[in-house]
Amino acid sequence: MTAIRLHKYLAQCGIASRRKAEQLIAEGLISVDGRVVRELGTSIVPGQNLVRYNGTPVREEEHRVYYLLNKPKGYVTTLSDPQQRPIVTSLIRDCQARLFPVGRLDLDTEGALILTNDGDLAQRIQHPSNETRKTYEALVSGRPAPDSIAQLERGILLEEKLTAPAKLAVLASKGTNTLIRITLHEGRKRQVKKMFSAIGHPVLSLRRVAYGKLGLGNLPVGGYRRLYPPDLKKIFL
Repeated sequence: MTAIRLHKYLAQCGIASRRKAEQLIAEGLISVDGRVVRELGTSIVPGQNLVRYNGTPVREEEHRVYYLLNKPKGYVTTLSDPQQRPIVTSLIRDCQARLFPVGRLDLDTEGALILTNDGDLAQRIQHPSNETRKTYEALVSGRPAPDSIAQLERGILLEEKLTAPAKLAVLASKGTNTLIRITLHEGRKRQVKKMFSAIGHPVLSLRRVAYGKLGLGNLPVGGYRRLYPPDLKKIFL
């Protein structure tokens, strides 16, 4: 049987995306034939080498599953949490597969989150070259001027790197605050919040509403639905 890179094998087995699998390797959570490995270039031969994650044998998943969750506030998008906060995978109650979230949403952020055991799809969604669009609704403090909105659309300097062009639309005024839809394809940590803070209008609440053309629809907060091939295609539209 052909050798395969360890991080790719972990993704195929539904442990995590390739990027996250590399992190697990670096953290010493993966062993091969009883030996902890930390080298990212390690290759294994499926069926010959015994791979374990946190002591549990890793085997390829035959059936890929996909869910869209409307994440509530107060849930973390990690597979475990030292502070014992609730994790998003606990919300999917009718699936025996080992799911993981694609990307992250902050503890206080709601909205669309894909969970799956398909590491290859997760890699495709998150890889910068695919420019997967993500749409958010942000309630921001005050009323940003048109020039400030245009500035975000063109791109601003964040942490010494220019943001990619984004698409914004003012949806409504909420008292002294403003509800704005923003679509971008980058995935920097807390990017939306940092962008609005940079123009002097911090985010008060944030909700992701879509990946590409795959939207939440009428999915209630905390609710989820199974995704099928036609749904997955919408992610990249």
